[in-house]
Amino acid sequence: MAVSPHELVIEAKAQIKEVGTADAQALLGKRLVIDVREYDEYAAGHLPGAINIPRGVLEFKIGMVPECANKSGAFLIYCRTSGRAALSTVQLQKIGYTDVVSMAGGFEVWNTEGRPTEKPEPINFE
Repeated sequence: MAVSPHELVIEAKAQIKEVGTADAQALLGKRLVIDVREYDEYAAGHLPGAINIPRGVLEFKIGMVPECANKSGAFLIYCRTSGRAALSTVQLQKIGYTDVVSMAGGFEVWNTEGRPTEKPEPINFE
């Protein structure tokens, strides 16, 4: 029997630890923050210090990021509304990451609450 994407997210959230935006803000600087949105979403604004590794390539690329090499390190994962983050957190746990939390509500709630954001420096191709 097929399940909907929404059902996959509900199933994922039952297997992970989620924190609210206030707790997530308190974790900045204590956990490596990974934004699993697409680059254009990340470029429009992201949590301070966040590294962008899109959901679609997360399992393949995370091992190539030196800051992410320690699978027992502390990570905070987020996306726009929390669905991709929940799915990403489950996958990271499956590949051996042991201290991963997902931010409930995602960047949408973070931004609505007026919490701090950053934008990457524009890429200069000259």
